[in-house]
Amino acid sequence: MSVSVSLTDSRPRVGVWLIGARGSVATTVVAGCAAVTAGLRAPVGMVTETAPFAGSGLPALPSLVFGGHDTLDCPLPKRAEALAAGGVLPHGLPTAITAELAAADREIRPGGPLPGDTRGPEELIEAFAEDIRDFTGRHGLARTVVVNVASTEPVASGSGLSDLPPSSLYAAAALRAGCPYVNFTPSTGLHHPALADAVATSGLPYAGRDGKTGQTLLRSVLGPMFAQRALAVRAWSGTNLLGGGDGAALADPAAAAAKNAGKERVLTDTLGATPEGETHIDDVPALGDWKTAWDHITFDGFLGTRMTLQTTWQGCDSALAAPLVLDLARLTARAHEAGLTGPLTELAFYFKDPVGDAPSALGAQYEVLTGFAERLRTHAADHGGDAEGAR
Repeated sequence: MSVSVSLTDSRPRVGVWLIGARGSVATTVVAGCAAVTAGLRAPVGMVTETAPFAGSGLPALPSLVFGGHDTLDCPLPKRAEALAAGGVLPHGLPTAITAELAAADREIRPGGPLPGDTRGPEELIEAFAEDIRDFTGRHGLARTVVVNVASTEPVASGSGLSDLPPSSLYAAAALRAGCPYVNFTPSTGLHHPALADAVATSGLPYAGRDGKTGQTLLRSVLGPMFAQRALAVRAWSGTNLLGGGDGAALADPAAAAAKNAGKERVLTDTLGATPEGETHIDDVPALGDWKTAWDHITFDGFLGTRMTLQTTWQGCDSALAAPLVLDLARLTARAHEAGLTGPLTELAFYFKDPVGDAPSALGAQYEVLTGFAERLRTHAADHGGDAEGAR
């Protein structure tokens, strides 16, 4: 039996356009929003559902409408069933929310460029932008936020329009369609020289990049701890075991280098120096959507006493990422509604490599984020109340 939620006509609806819309993260985002909206599950992991964000005017979860681009053709209901079989989604949930999954799947358009596609960058950008404009118009949406949750690309080479990687084609399409943009991946996206002018003149808010879901989340807490306790970190090495599409994508050394750059930057920023050691990423297909991350930290204590700290993080990447994607879509949509433009440095809490000048320590990032919530709350009060509705 499926569940559905009816919306009052007075509640403005907001689009969430997912790049990589049939992947594990996107499927978990759609399924999770439907499950929480229907009261089947609690919003665990959603920071925007905690007290500091009450009254900030965030779009209500039932007001979110999903669509996106993907090069895969596996329907979302089938993808959700596979995730449930792997323990990512609760058993029975795909059946309960079949209607919501099917509705989102009908709004997924072919991505690209696919093998044999002869269209140039300009044609692809315009085609992608038209897909987003059509989605926004047909559903009468107040606005649409574009979120990149596709697989990691290698670092882009070249600086011209003809050198745009797929992530930058989609990002350019978001700007052209007048949509705020979030890059949840370490891929280039808006950070391409050929898009600099378009970004600067767009008047749109944007956020990114590379969602902070596991190992780097822990590093952003432990790094400041060592610095604040005046403990000298000598070496910090790490290993990641990943399965699924992310593991396969990061088996490419160039893609892994893009991913590791953010992990290492957090250590440099929080410790004040770059410790010895490297981070390795290994593709282990048998793990599926699950990942394991080990860190081995060597540090000196009082009188030079050598000590070590070892950590193990085991988790489901899609389940860690999905609530953050929902948070970011809501916060970015609200920022757009409030007339904010440019890099949303206040959202650094969510990223390994945040845009703008932002702190790297998680505690400091959280303070900035809750301050942002207060600003949005004040704006909502000054403009006749907030847009937030009950689930």
